[in-house]
Amino acid sequence: MTAKRVLVAGGAGYIGSHAAKALALAGRIPIVFDDLSAGHEHAVKWGPLVRGDIRDADALRAAIREHRPDAVMHFAARIEVGEGEREPVDFYENNVGGALNLMKVMLEEGVNTLVFSSTCAIYGDPERLPLTEDLPKRPVSVYGRTKAMVEQMLEDVSRARGLNFAALRYFNAAGADMDGEIGEEHDPESHLIPNAIKASVGRGGPMKLFGLDYPTKDGSCVRDYIHVSDLADAHIRAADRLMEAPGNVQVNLGTGDGYTVLEVLKAVETATGRPVPYDLAPRRPGDAVALLADPSKARALLGWTPQHGIDDIVSSAWNFHRRVWGMGNEPALQRAK
Repeated sequence: MTAKRVLVAGGAGYIGSHAAKALALAGRIPIVFDDLSAGHEHAVKWGPLVRGDIRDADALRAAIREHRPDAVMHFAARIEVGEGEREPVDFYENNVGGALNLMKVMLEEGVNTLVFSSTCAIYGDPERLPLTEDLPKRPVSVYGRTKAMVEQMLEDVSRARGLNFAALRYFNAAGADMDGEIGEEHDPESHLIPNAIKASVGRGGPMKLFGLDYPTKDGSCVRDYIHVSDLADAHIRAADRLMEAPGNVQVNLGTGDGYTVLEVLKAVETATGRPVPYDLAPRRPGDAVALLADPSKARALLGWTPQHGIDDIVSSAWNFHRRVWGMGNEPALQRAK
């Protein structure tokens, strides 16, 4: 049994739009529900767009009644860690209040399958590596706390009301659609790879590198980068599993391979043909030395194995941004003066 019609909350955003495309390519019907406050209308190509805010119960109810989805994927959250520290009220209202409203309306309308976009930030500073799902949840940021709270709500609602859910704990989502149609377009952009690409081709000046005094092989911190299309695939597998075997799933989504920031910059240099200029800045509060997934539970429960490594991640991001910037196929050295 498969989820044939899926409401994709936040489906005009970075990961949500890739999930919508993956659903369409798999023969499903994605119904994108997005207020376009952070997403992009041009990224909605594979199903209807319903404009609305997940905190608006009437708008959600109308969308569900019109389209009758089998399942919901929830990507509609604020993600910028620094913004969460500055504006916690807005973060809690959107990330926690919005998720609760979504669950409530779903259950009222008879939809009981939800795939939730969670994060490895719920673990906080890890006790050991690689990170496994049995580690305690000790988030150190407002962003991480909102995601941990939603996971707790999912568990409580599941126990009391029979909600079937998957909480997919991403590590560092990165890369772009391998066809180059959609990619990462945050504003402001806070992720390493697009910022490194921009710096490499002279769009906006040097990037900031936060700390070179970590106890790692080159002094920069280590992260597990997972291609956005692999994340999209995991969401479809999770929805289908819940349709076939009701219950709940809580898994890490990462590759199990760690790369330092400087190693990522080297991969960007290889892709663009130019060095990545950077200004060294102090460490950011809360940044862990290393975050690395143990993805074995996702492999066992979902049959999921990442298909793309760091080279695909960087090259797909470069191809997407080069297309958006109108750089064609000319080498970056010739175009970025």
